[in-house]
Amino acid sequence: MSLYAEVVKITVGSSLGHVDLLQALAENITRMMEFDENTAHQIGISIRESVINAVCHGNKLDESKKVNVEFEIYADRLVISVDDEGEGFNPATIPDPLALENLMKPSGRGIFFVKSFMDEVDFLPSPAGGTRLRMLKKRIYSP
Repeated sequence: MSLYAEVVKITVGSSLGHVDLLQALAENITRMMEFDENTAHQIGISIRESVINAVCHGNKLDESKKVNVEFEIYADRLVISVDDEGEGFNPATIPDPLALENLMKPSGRGIFFVKSFMDEVDFLPSPAGGTRLRMLKKRIYSP
């Protein structure tokens, strides 16, 4: 694994209006890294869901709070961190979206998608005081 990364950091206000911007940035980075179209789409959805969760659940739509997104670009992987300024939470309390009682609920699938699409997903305390969602996607080379 490469030890050095190019790092792209962006801080936005806690508004759903920034979701498309951050997804577009992710799409440009995945294109630059030459991820296949399906994988790039999955990474884009993961960013989208992570930022929506940071804005809605972490920062509770408080526009005075920020969402920090960091892309660490390595030759063999992409590491993405999304930080909110909320109170933090216990990831073990996230309901299973596949449980019968949750199947018809209109929300609750974002983290499920992120965990399904990314190779590694961690919930950590954020330096901003909230939660950091750290995601890693390996870049697989074809011979």
